[in-house]
Amino acid sequence: MNKFFTYAFGLALLFMSCKNEKDKTAGTQEQKPMNVLFIAIDDLRTELGCYDAPQVKSPNIDQLAQEALVFNRAYCNVPVCGASRASLLTSILPTKTRFIDYRAKAEEEVPNAKTLPGLFRDAGYTSISNGKIFHYNKDVQEASWSQNPWMPEGGHRVSYDPGTTKVIMKSGNGRVYEAPEVDESAYPDYKIAQKTISDLRRFKETGESFFMACGFFRPHMPFYAPKKYWDLYDRDAIEIANNRYVPENAPTLLRGSGEFKSYSFGEYTPNTDEFHKMMRHGYYACVSYVDQLVGEVLGELENLGLAENTIVVIWGDHGWHLGEHEFWGKHNTLHNALQVPLIVKVPGKAKGQHTEALVESVDIYPTLCDLANIPAPDYIMGESFKSVLDNPEQSFRENAYARFKKADAIVTEDFNYSLYENGEEMLYNRKLDPDENKNVVTDVKYKKVLEDMRNTLKIKQEKANSYK
Repeated sequence: MNKFFTYAFGLALLFMSCKNEKDKTAGTQEQKPMNVLFIAIDDLRTELGCYDAPQVKSPNIDQLAQEALVFNRAYCNVPVCGASRASLLTSILPTKTRFIDYRAKAEEEVPNAKTLPGLFRDAGYTSISNGKIFHYNKDVQEASWSQNPWMPEGGHRVSYDPGTTKVIMKSGNGRVYEAPEVDESAYPDYKIAQKTISDLRRFKETGESFFMACGFFRPHMPFYAPKKYWDLYDRDAIEIANNRYVPENAPTLLRGSGEFKSYSFGEYTPNTDEFHKMMRHGYYACVSYVDQLVGEVLGELENLGLAENTIVVIWGDHGWHLGEHEFWGKHNTLHNALQVPLIVKVPGKAKGQHTEALVESVDIYPTLCDLANIPAPDYIMGESFKSVLDNPEQSFRENAYARFKKADAIVTEDFNYSLYENGEEMLYNRKLDPDENKNVVTDVKYKKVLEDMRNTLKIKQEKANSYK
């Protein structure tokens, strides 16, 4: 009897020991830090199928949207690439003297700020930058990345059509479009996708926790993409903007971007229907091209079994005009230049839903820190929208703030307001006038709205100026 008892007792101890080890292993797996795949897409506005843009073919990003939360009201803080990226990656707002244009550098303008990838690196993650993340990829590289940022040779103007360079502008740019019969691997964006895939495979082998930043050039001009992506679209069927005129009562300082004028237009004449169709065609082809590359990266993340423990963010660095008001590009505070695509997939959180919660690009920094349980610096200016990922129906911000050179802007649920340095103002009722065709700032029935906007802007400016 004693022998049986001893034997049974020993088996029980062995069982408990094995169970405890299993529990410890499970606990370790549960506590494994959540990885981050941050995909930045240059000049991408909400021109995607998941944002109700039926003309555009973006099946891979649309598929991600079915597994994620889509933010319908996300706004950049600066509608220009360099400054927008520096602002997001430090969670610091722009001012008259900080984060002004594409030449913005975090290491010069906010030298003591902790960058988002640097914070993850300091928390034990391997932080990697492939492609265009900071505008200058060496900006704060020592304080941000686990290894030097990687960039493919040639940049975004690599060309394969001899006709592209027949006319070279003073800027050094050639024609704004090309559609050569080349494989998708010809252009640098493909190499960015492949480098990211290679790094993901390495992380799968090593088991490292990672903050992976992958930045694509397209659909930034010039509109160069393999012909098969142009062939996805029938140019004759492409719908163009129906408000190709300056908004009524527009401020004298309202401008469109002049960047597109640094390219040759080939056989096309600006402001014609043919020009508008060509430009939209080129933009759409480039969106579809980068969508394919995003799909390849996300597909590999899934195949490697990393998706179940990885936060995925797709973000456009600012909006873009596609011929509305005869503007092409960003560089102003109209809604088309400020609204950005933001799609966030977090395992176990909301999926296949849209939210109307207003968020700013600076909010991405504290949100990712919150999700990864990494303390964020107390001086940052963004706010975590983690709660929106749990409850997409809730509101978040009452307003969003943006600035570009001589104008400051406030966006609310119903209105878009801008104040220029010379005192001129813009106010658009986007509920009644979503295309912003009439500036109603002089309409007396908006007097109270105008007062509220002015007061809100002062508060935002004070907050932006609080960082020294």
